[in-house]
Amino acid sequence: MAAPAPVSHLARAREDAPGRGIALMLLAYLFFSFTDTSVKWLGLAGLPALQLAFMRFGVHLALSTGPMLGRDHSGFTAPRRLAGLMLLRGGLLMISTVTNFISLRYLDLTVAAAIMFSSPILVSALSVPLLGERVGIWRWSAILLGFVGVLIVVRPWSGEFHWAAILSLIAATALALFSILTRQLAGVAAPRTMQLYAGLVGTVALAPVAWWVWDAPGAPLEWTLMFAIGVFAWTGHHFFSRAHGYAPASVLMPFSYSFLMYLAVAGFLVFGTVPDAMTILGAGVIAAAGLVIWWRERVRRTTC
Repeated sequence: MAAPAPVSHLARAREDAPGRGIALMLLAYLFFSFTDTSVKWLGLAGLPALQLAFMRFGVHLALSTGPMLGRDHSGFTAPRRLAGLMLLRGGLLMISTVTNFISLRYLDLTVAAAIMFSSPILVSALSVPLLGERVGIWRWSAILLGFVGVLIVVRPWSGEFHWAAILSLIAATALALFSILTRQLAGVAAPRTMQLYAGLVGTVALAPVAWWVWDAPGAPLEWTLMFAIGVFAWTGHHFFSRAHGYAPASVLMPFSYSFLMYLAVAGFLVFGTVPDAMTILGAGVIAAAGLVIWWRERVRRTTC
């Protein structure tokens, strides 16, 4: 399949505007933090997580097929042989979203975010059996360090352990597999096509369940936020994709940890929660492991 027309423009922009890419990355994770904060608010208000996940994907689908993308529909076509992979990719994103939304009702925002940030570490570990990549001692050490960080956050040995942390780990694993499939499809499937499939799978699969558990919000703010979570998520993914058009992943990756800062601030301002010392320590260990993996990947690409 031929690459979409904007690629050459984005390739030039990548060389010219890394600062713009960083700014877009920070905006992307700001909108992702809006999504998680809104979901936690609505979950505490008693709205079912499956209903919220359906709204997240339904709005995503509407925005992916609506007038915001203009009149050019060529980006929605894809080779038939890729359809199965894109459906699987959409299913993994749905699993990650549903398990994350359920866990957010019970876990502090920073705890859930810290566990989710084990996803890049899982990508590195899973790339060995799934992609046949070679992982050296540095990255294996970082993978082990990252899992130590997850244990510090989850604390399965203590009375503070909550079963919802297991759902966060499932969400992180599904997101890691989603990322690996995205890497496989990049360059052969247009981004708009992948956006469309992601919204379609979640909407269709969750529609009957959402109808079964549907609980109408009781206040205008809840109605607004229920639709807004889809807008926030779609906007975050849009900025995320745009950011990678202006700067390579090796430049952008460290700025993804702004998500932890955003959620720490949101947790304090909206819910009055402050991360405890063990959560901060574990999040720091996970972040350090992720940065080591990023550094080694950057070194490997430079020397190849």
